[in-house]
Amino acid sequence: MTKSGNDLVAEAKARVKEIDAANAIMEKQKPETVFLDVREPNEWNLGHVPGAIHIPRGQLEGKVEGVLGRDKNVVVYCAGGSRSALAADTLQQMGYQHVTSLKGGFRGWAEGGGEIED
Repeated sequence: MTKSGNDLVAEAKARVKEIDAANAIMEKQKPETVFLDVREPNEWNLGHVPGAIHIPRGQLEGKVEGVLGRDKNVVVYCAGGSRSALAADTLQQMGYQHVTSLKGGFRGWAEGGGEIED
């Protein structure tokens, strides 16, 4: 069976927990929570969640273990919520147990009043 990119995103979203911007803003206050930005460098440079770790989606599997402990609460985000769902699904497969994907991505964060760092 052939699957589209949308099919893969929908399947990933069914396997991961999504969090909306309001809850993500509250989660940001907890010291054990880390925000992981999986957008491309040009997107990151336009603004990001303060204190976020930046690992582009295409480099995630090779870099995340050296940067992020499996015991952390991780909120993954991208621009709109699709790449972050795929990344969160991958992290879960790698043994990260406390992973959520930011519904609506960075756009949702900004529209929800989340703080932005340049």
